[in-house]
Amino acid sequence: MSRSTADAGASSWGDGVRFAFGTLSVLRVRVERWDRAAGGRAMLCAPLVGVVLGALAAGAGALVAGRAGGLLAAVAAVAVPAWLTRGLHLDGLADVADGLGSGRPAEDALRIMKQSDIGPFGVLTLVLVLLAQIAALTGQFAESVGHGALAVLTAAVTARCALSWGCLRPVPAARPGGLGAMVAATVPPAGALAVSVLAGLGLGAAAWADGWAALRYPAALLVGLGAAGLLLRRCVRRFGGITGDVLGSMAETAATAALLTLALTGP
Repeated sequence: MSRSTADAGASSWGDGVRFAFGTLSVLRVRVERWDRAAGGRAMLCAPLVGVVLGALAAGAGALVAGRAGGLLAAVAAVAVPAWLTRGLHLDGLADVADGLGSGRPAEDALRIMKQSDIGPFGVLTLVLVLLAQIAALTGQFAESVGHGALAVLTAAVTARCALSWGCLRPVPAARPGGLGAMVAATVPPAGALAVSVLAGLGLGAAAWADGWAALRYPAALLVGLGAAGLLLRRCVRRFGGITGDVLGSMAETAATAALLTLALTGP
């Protein structure tokens, strides 16, 4: 491989990392390329965003846990990533809940999802999901600060791994325009699998001190991705493809399922 080719490859992945951080967080990153090639790489790099945001949220939760207990630590750990993403994924979750709950044809449901207001299905879904996340994390921080921090990191990484699976090449966009159309069908299945395997190995390694119990973190990631996959299948059948809202709802679904798995498999 020539030096110019290697430099071009490194630059391309650099564009993907910047695209990922620039679109999936409030962190100030200069996005130099806004096209489908960069978008596909960004979705493969999305778990890196999860590591950074998860570490920040875990740190906030750990600080609060040491002074105010597990419940407030869990609230902090949920609030920090919501703030660092401008509520992007939570907004998508509420919009998809309204679209699926409307019972309308696909075109009408997509129009409902684009509206700025939140309907009753969206409100109810947001409340239940946030309560589930906070309840699950409260139990993890009650075990220990370390378990709580690892649970936060697992949820954040799982959520961003789900984005890769939502953008698999066979999955179309539900409508033209927007982030969904930019990244739809840009990720090869082998790439999504490789990223998820690496994430699972990393989570297991982070919890190595727990011995065999460390396996519950990769297991939580697997369950979270399975839950997100079921939602993706439902949305593709219902809307005809993905949108940015669908990707956001997949992220929150994956994170919640991962946290519930940890809560149910703990000591």
